[in-house]
Amino acid sequence: MSYRAGKIKSLIHNSGFSVEGKSDEDLKDIFKDLLDAGLHGLCSSFYEEGQKPGDQLTEKQIRRRLTIMKPHIEWIRTFSCTEGNELIPVIAKEMGIKTLVGAWLGDDPEVNENEVLGLLKLAEEGYVDIAAVGNEVMYRKDLTEEELLEFMYRVKKELPESIPMGYVDAYYEFSHRPKITEACDVILTNCYPYWEGCNIDYSLMYMKQMYYQARDAGGGKPVIITETGWPSKGEGLDGAIPSHENALKYFINAQKWSIEDNIPMFYFSSFDESWKVGAEGDVGAYWGIWDKDEELKF
Repeated sequence: MSYRAGKIKSLIHNSGFSVEGKSDEDLKDIFKDLLDAGLHGLCSSFYEEGQKPGDQLTEKQIRRRLTIMKPHIEWIRTFSCTEGNELIPVIAKEMGIKTLVGAWLGDDPEVNENEVLGLLKLAEEGYVDIAAVGNEVMYRKDLTEEELLEFMYRVKKELPESIPMGYVDAYYEFSHRPKITEACDVILTNCYPYWEGCNIDYSLMYMKQMYYQARDAGGGKPVIITETGWPSKGEGLDGAIPSHENALKYFINAQKWSIEDNIPMFYFSSFDESWKVGAEGDVGAYWGIWDKDEELKF
């Protein structure tokens, strides 16, 4: 997810639980309590320092990082079914972790075909609890809406009936593109107040509005927040300032709301990954709960 211009930033102040006035030590204690109590899920980040998409993930590195995450999560979300990513759901299931498995769709037809075949193979073998066909494809404009829908309906037809299928994109796409929303069994929405320049003080209320817009578009279909988070370092974006304190505050507010309102949420992300600097600027490397050396940041 990256910057989207022209979004509303004038929002009412955060309500409910407040992190204001809490010391850094208080925030760390609350963070630790929430992490130990268990999160719904985390987005997978398995690339080690020096690696990037296109490099082959190994079973060893996947197993090591899943072992770190396992005590804290019920679900893991993956983004691809090739280049070693197909091992993540297999190992996760072995560890008793549920899986939201994504096929990465882009502008390369051969890659797309391999991704879809990989997703269907994993589903047939019992490693997929929810199937995601594409991630922010409309935002990147890698495919037309019709091309994406063709993939979605193909996967939906070939999946075992017990596995729900959805598409992942920003919250507003589900109200702007009703054909895609209709094709989904479950709405998989990314909600990032940070990328719309929202001040941390208003960020929880803004995320709630994002979620409600996707929920309303879905017309009663289940809705899952597939990505949300806040970077701990880097250059700010309008009123959105990356910092250790703001990342802690956002995590706490997001998780408390998720628990209190029973909102399934995959937090972004599990580990810092340096390769994301190229796509997102310097903040890209600092979205993890753990740093690039697999040490807990908070």
